[in-house]
Amino acid sequence: MIEIRNLTKFYGHNAAVKNVSFNVNDNEILGFLGPNGAGKSSTMNIITGYLPSTSGTVLINGVDIAENPAAAKKQIGYLPEIPPVYQDMKVKEYLKFAAGIKGIKKRDRNAQVEDVMDKLKIKDMEKRLIRNLSKGYKQRVGFAQALLGNPPILILDEPTVGLDPAQVIEVRNLITSLKKNHTIILSSHILQEIQAICDKVVIISHGEIRAIDTIKNLEDSMGEGIVLHLTADGPREAVSYLIENTSGVLKIEDITYVKSNCYTYHIKIDNEDVKKELMSSLIKNDFEISDVSSSKPSLEEVFVRLTSKPAAKKSLNELLEEMDNNPDFNEEER
Repeated sequence: MIEIRNLTKFYGHNAAVKNVSFNVNDNEILGFLGPNGAGKSSTMNIITGYLPSTSGTVLINGVDIAENPAAAKKQIGYLPEIPPVYQDMKVKEYLKFAAGIKGIKKRDRNAQVEDVMDKLKIKDMEKRLIRNLSKGYKQRVGFAQALLGNPPILILDEPTVGLDPAQVIEVRNLITSLKKNHTIILSSHILQEIQAICDKVVIISHGEIRAIDTIKNLEDSMGEGIVLHLTADGPREAVSYLIENTSGVLKIEDITYVKSNCYTYHIKIDNEDVKKELMSSLIKNDFEISDVSSSKPSLEEVFVRLTSKPAAKKSLNELLEEMDNNPDFNEEER
C-alpha cells in the first residue's frame, strides 16, 4: 500500500505540489492524470525517492521513504518517462547490470532477466546495442528493468510512449495482469489507456488534487444528467417548445440542422426515463423521430473541466504559512 500525506514541494518560492494526499491500495491500478506542469512528475519523483519533499510523508508499505529510503526503494519498480538505459550496452547486458544494482543475487539474475525479457517480448533484441533500438523497444527495456526483482509496487510514467498500436495493447494487457501481484501507479496522457486499465484516478492541476475517485463516479458526478441526441422532423420552434416543456428536461444544449424541417436536438435530461416520456410526447404530436441516442460526460470532458478551473486563491495567513513551511524562504528574503 502507498500512503501519501500532505505532500508539498517548493522550488524556490514556487510550490509545485501543494498539500497532496491520497492512498493506493494493494493490487490496485491508480491512474495519475494532470496537464503539463501540474505537478505529476514532481509527485512521482518524491514517491520513488528520487526527489525530497519540502514537507509531508510518503509511506511504502508502512516504510517512510524519507527516513528509510533503501528499504522503501527496494519495494519499488520505477519506469520514468525517459527510460534509464545505457545506450552503449546490449539489452541483456544492461538488464543483468540493473539486476546487480538492485541487489538481486547472482545465481538468480539470469533467470530474472530471461523472465522480464519474455514478458516484454524483447528476447530477440537481447544482443542488440540499446542505442540501435527504436524508441518503442527502449521503452520496453526500461519497463523490463522496472520489473526486475519482482517489486510489489510499480510506478509507471507514460509506459506506452513510442509503442505501435499492437505493442500498446500488449503492454496494457501486461499491466492488467501485473495487478494480481503488484500495486501500480500509472501516469499517462492517453485517457483511453487510463479508462481501459485503471481502478481509480487522481486528477492533479496547479499542484493540487482536483479529484480522487473511480472513473464511473467521476463521469456521473460531472454532468447534471444525461445528454440525449434526438433527431426529429417538424418545425424547429414547435419541437423545441415541446421538448423544453417536458418534465425532466434540464435544457436544450444545442440544435443541429440536418435537412429542411429536420433537426438534431442535444438535450440535457435528468435520467433515462425522461427519454421515454419525451419520445412518447413527440410521437403523439405527429413529430417523426428518425434517430435517438444518449451519452454521459466522458473522462476527457471531466479532465478538461477539472483542470481548467483556476487554482484556488489563498488568504494572506495561508500564504504566510506556506512561507514558514518553506526552508528555501529565509528571513532576509521576507
